Amino acid sequence: MKSPSLLLSITPILILIGFLFLNVIYFDDLLGGANQIALMITSTISGIIAGFHHVKWNTIQNKILSMINSAMPAILILLLIGALSGTWMLSGVIPTMIYYGIKLMSPSFFLIASVIICSIVSVATGSSWSTIATVGVAIIGIGNAFNMNPSIVAGAVISGAYFGDKMSPLSDTTNLASAIAGTDIFTHIRYLLYTTTPTYIITLIIFGIIGLWYHNTGNITDTDSILSGIGNTFHVSPWLFLVPVLLAFIIIKKVPPVPAMLAGIGLGILFALIFQGQLLNKLIQEEHFSNTYQLVVQTIFGKMELSTGSPNIDALLSTRGMEGMLNTVWLIIMAMIFSGVMEAGGFLKRISEVLLSFVKNDTSLVSTTISTCILFNITSCDQYLSIVVPGKMTQNIYKNRGLKPEVLSRALEDSATVTSVLIPWNTCGATQAKVLGVATLDYLPYCFFNLISPIMNIFITSINYKIRRFPPFYPKSNS
Repeated sequence: MKSPSLLLSITPILILIGFLFLNVIYFDDLLGGANQIALMITSTISGIIAGFHHVKWNTIQNKILSMINSAMPAILILLLIGALSGTWMLSGVIPTMIYYGIKLMSPSFFLIASVIICSIVSVATGSSWSTIATVGVAIIGIGNAFNMNPSIVAGAVISGAYFGDKMSPLSDTTNLASAIAGTDIFTHIRYLLYTTTPTYIITLIIFGIIGLWYHNTGNITDTDSILSGIGNTFHVSPWLFLVPVLLAFIIIKKVPPVPAMLAGIGLGILFALIFQGQLLNKLIQEEHFSNTYQLVVQTIFGKMELSTGSPNIDALLSTRGMEGMLNTVWLIIMAMIFSGVMEAGGFLKRISEVLLSFVKNDTSLVSTTISTCILFNITSCDQYLSIVVPGKMTQNIYKNRGLKPEVLSRALEDSATVTSVLIPWNTCGATQAKVLGVATLDYLPYCFFNLISPIMNIFITSINYKIRRFPPFYPKSNS
């Protein structure tokens, strides 16, 4: 197959950007179908272009199926997150986190504490998704109680969660980046400290300043009504913290994500039966359920609204179960279709080849790698592809320049992993927007850790600080 031209390769992306721009203007709920249709239309256009370029339909179809298959673990986890949030709400786990969080935190250090807590949980579990879906949801609730902008709170949650996603030896992306580059996991993590540590410190300083501003303005809602509303509805007990602790322990023991999430759902159901018997009986009577079994199943797959007497608290404690994740699943499937067509047509490869032609020195190599990873996050809609493809494309270039593989693995991690959550139609961005209830473009400006990480990597490379080389290539000028 003849390689497509650059103009032909970027045409579907330009069309997609145009449709997404129109969607922002004309639709309030972009995840409700507008972005999915945009991806479907551009996939069709891309397929037509590929067909005229003599790419057979079977080739396109096989690549689409391969892409969808690669996304199935993410789809399964996403559905289980919906079930987990429902059972953890019914069991009182999330309300208990919110309850004690309100009592212990103050707005002046709330954002810093949110970053640190999410960092610890994410490092321990190796999963930004699980951290955001559990602790992150609770922190959003506490932030609402402090009358803080949910977008800022979501930025703090995501910053902390993706710090752990980068630095945890249990993280799939961390292991993938090191494996693709050809280095061991602990060398990779230690080398990440040179860029991650200053980025993390700057992130904490920024959130600290924002927190002080909230404190000085006194922009705090009356939390007593929220505490009483939660306390009157749920049996609040420190014993309920056993559920997230046990889930963290299960994940630390390297149990795969799907079984671990299923265990979390099972624990939620068990603790609901033990601690929330009065609430279950109340819901059965008010919502006209036949029995506890019907109530629990409804909580897992569908909507569940609790009446506390306060509309704000009711909105905070409502869940949508697996049903609430279906629009995101739809988006992921359409994104994988678009990615498959672009890959089959050779369009993504052609774009990447052009980017690599700009490599002149170490800084331009790292900058090009980071740019390519971000481009793949935008076009392939999948962080794993954004690590694998640019990593394989540039591996020999790093080696030929005498750069050790951890230089490449760090560039992959500082770009592909952390920026995936900033793209609305990427699997990560779409998922976290749904889980946190905050649109991707709303929280994007406040994900300081994610935004600074690629810039910090380029800066560290440009000053030639700790750039590791093979013996014949001792540190020298960046040329």
